[in-house]
Amino acid sequence: MKKSLVVLLLVLFLTGCGGSLKESEFFEHDTHYKNFDHLLFSWFGYKSPTMVDAENSKADDWWGIEIDQTGR
Repeated sequence: MKKSLVVLLLVLFLTGCGGSLKESEFFEHDTHYKNFDHLLFSWFGYKSPTMVDAENSKADDWWGIEIDQTGR
């Protein structure tokens, strides 16, 4: 009985996570990081960003599509 309850709770949890991922549109993107420079910056360089990092991020569109939030 306890195993059935645990399995049921696990199935419900995974179903909820799957629904959240669908709504977040995470899988519509081909990669999480734009390139290896973006990956390295996200892992190591974010603590002390430089102007070169800012230029790289702008040139390579690291941060995706800008959404205007002023209408909220």
